[in-house]
Amino acid sequence: MNTISPTVALSPDAAASAPKAKWTVSQVEALYQLPLMDLLSRAHQVHCENFDPNEVQRSALISIKTGGCSEDCSYCSQSARYKTPTEREALMQVEEVLAAAREAKEKGATRFCMGAAWRGPKEKELEVVTRMIREVKSLGMETCVTLGMLKDGQAEKLKEAGLDYYNHNVDTDADFYDQVITTHKHTDRLDTISKVREAGIKVCSGGILGMGESRRNRAAMVAQLANLNPPPDSVPINNLVPIPGTPMAEKEKLDNFEFLRTIAAARIAMPKSYVRLSAGRESMTDEMQALCFFAGANSIFYCEKLLTTENRVSNRDQMLFEKLGLRAV
Repeated sequence: MNTISPTVALSPDAAASAPKAKWTVSQVEALYQLPLMDLLSRAHQVHCENFDPNEVQRSALISIKTGGCSEDCSYCSQSARYKTPTEREALMQVEEVLAAAREAKEKGATRFCMGAAWRGPKEKELEVVTRMIREVKSLGMETCVTLGMLKDGQAEKLKEAGLDYYNHNVDTDADFYDQVITTHKHTDRLDTISKVREAGIKVCSGGILGMGESRRNRAAMVAQLANLNPPPDSVPINNLVPIPGTPMAEKEKLDNFEFLRTIAAARIAMPKSYVRLSAGRESMTDEMQALCFFAGANSIFYCEKLLTTENRVSNRDQMLFEKLGLRAV
């Protein structure tokens, strides 16, 4: 079998204490260039070495504050800069969020993710979100939030409330970032991820494919995520859902095999991370999803709507799990 991995020449004694070798962009790009069956075989082997290949983690996602965001993310319907079908809504009441969490748990979700459309939370808003976290935790569910960029001290407050995961995607390669977003820098994303890690919260960070980036951009994004110390605990891989009114409304759909190669590359480069099929899954065939699970994807959003875009209905997922012999965890 073809083997491509980061290697360094070390003595046995030095190897025991040395930091893990980093992935270069060229090494990840070389994974993409393997014959597809070789790539899938290798990714599946890595997956089996680190996870039960027949188990898939299920998360539910809800938008707790929708629209009116000041940022100019070109893919997002929630930016106040674009005229899209998404309407601005105020921050939800804690009781509403708790009711949604109960419903998600009854349907089988084990993690409840809450997203808010803003550049970053103000202190008054953060107080409400910490209440939501405490209430959802009381149901026995894992909690995750995505609140934009954090200021000093805010991650610690989230940790104190019991937050398990903070989602903050790098979105794309640093070299391509300013073609997607201009109102903040790629380094701002990394700064928030560092704050989250330092507070002792697990990191959920991935990216979006199909925004016009090159294969090398995709490889660079995977390499950057893999080289975080440690890599993200969960890695959402999104397939762009073009939304009318956004600058990316007319983007051509990414080739399915290129998406599949990215799933496999992420699994190989981040063997112990959960790799999540995220946005865009509603348009995937059962056969495409099965290939993604074989390539190492082992997490999905198990809800009928993501923040603003449609997702597969839960009964379709249950039927697919039964066909493939997959178990929800």
